[in-house]
Amino acid sequence: MAWIPQKLFRPALCLLVVVCLLISGATQQSLNAKRERLGLTRTAEPLKNAPPLLAFSTVALGGFRGLIANSLWMRLYDLQMDGKYFEFVQLSHWITQLQPTIPEVWIHLAWNLSYNISVKFEDPRQKWLWVRRGIELLRDGGLNYNPNSVNLYREIAWHFQHKLGMDLDAGHMYYKEIWSNIFSDVLVDGKPNYDSLLNPVTPEDQARLDQLTNVFKMDPAIMQRVDLTYGPLEWRLPESHAIYWALAGMELVQRQYANDKKGFDPILSEDYIKLRRVIYQSMQLAFRRGRLIPIRDAGMFDFGPNIDLVPNADKSFRDMIAAESEEWREHIRTGHKNMVAEAVYFCFTQNRKNDAARWFEVLKRDYPKSVEPGKSMEQFCVERISEILNETSRDRVRALLEGVISTAFYNIAIGEDAQGMNDMALAEKAYLKFLRDTKVPGGDSEEGRVVLPEFSRIKSDVLRTLLDPDISPWSAELRSYLRADLGLIGPSPEPQPETEIAPDPAQ
Repeated sequence: MAWIPQKLFRPALCLLVVVCLLISGATQQSLNAKRERLGLTRTAEPLKNAPPLLAFSTVALGGFRGLIANSLWMRLYDLQMDGKYFEFVQLSHWITQLQPTIPEVWIHLAWNLSYNISVKFEDPRQKWLWVRRGIELLRDGGLNYNPNSVNLYREIAWHFQHKLGMDLDAGHMYYKEIWSNIFSDVLVDGKPNYDSLLNPVTPEDQARLDQLTNVFKMDPAIMQRVDLTYGPLEWRLPESHAIYWALAGMELVQRQYANDKKGFDPILSEDYIKLRRVIYQSMQLAFRRGRLIPIRDAGMFDFGPNIDLVPNADKSFRDMIAAESEEWREHIRTGHKNMVAEAVYFCFTQNRKNDAARWFEVLKRDYPKSVEPGKSMEQFCVERISEILNETSRDRVRALLEGVISTAFYNIAIGEDAQGMNDMALAEKAYLKFLRDTKVPGGDSEEGRVVLPEFSRIKSDVLRTLLDPDISPWSAELRSYLRADLGLIGPSPEPQPETEIAPDPAQ
């Protein structure tokens, strides 16, 4: 810098500083744009709909938020190990206030509440408080600040599919019952009225829509698309909600790829594939036990198979197979093969022989190695029934029992009383065998996870379905024959409230 005259040195230095600042500013803008596009910027824009304290903390604390959050995470682990769960909840709330735009924070904390803490309690009512809090944390908090996070949609769908839908948690029946009760408020006679939800006219219509959108954070238009594509579904059961959140996530992926990755097919993305897996798995659950059976006067319910959903379950599998990579396609085909085989004997035991024959032909056509040459549909179903009786799957055994009982009533209705009584005796023997096989020495069946209702109640549920003109697969003439043979007069019999404790198999 010696060549610069002394009197120009300071102005030149100031000019150099200005140039450097301009270059730095331009570079920073470019970096910020790239960080935002790649999802690396946490505070590129002010948080929308954030409470004042959260808005203040994101600005005032700046880079110190990460340091504070790290110390809270360590303290959170100690609280969980010490069983101080209520302090855990408060600390979790603080962490989400410090890191609201990181989806993984919400996912991790929700998982802890729903899975790790809920299992510490024995009372299903206490378990449900933690499971519900986990769902609300994801749905009401996580999605509010991260509306474009596909992982949050996937996690909410998983909670409904796995935590509420399956029977791996000892409190699963309570979860299903309470969810059925609280979601019934947005339904009309147990079903969504899309006309009134999409175009509310009366105050009652508006109240249902407000609860659906403000409490459950659901869009009636997406619900309608779910029903048109996969249903109609039973919205009081959790697998329907798993399908809803999975479809909502898939539509989000499609919008993201339409905006950011033109020319790339979104169905090939990993996010899309994970969500689609939720749909076909939940559809399989829905056809196995997607029919809700209220137990009137008892405030409870049970569920049975919904054979009408088999075609849609089949389609969801085929869509997944067509879009899956070679690496995973064979795994999905194995699941599809098992689903079609289940459809055969479910239809067979429900006395829908034409449907059973159609799915048996599909099974032989698509998976010829799964059926021995020359084996008839009846032989195939008998073998499958024998296999089921050696399992401990409550849903499959319930479907089998309903099917055999339905066949028994059918034979009675057509005058084959001896065969009908024989079928009924077979169903009761299968019921008792299941109880013996799932009996825990000195206790009930695996803490209620696989216990069945009393046989008389299952029988009553089947009879009520067969005699109900709105849902019965039978003709009016056949229903009248059965009524006459059973000596029934008047409306369809109501099932009597009975306890969930199954009779001793030794009796």
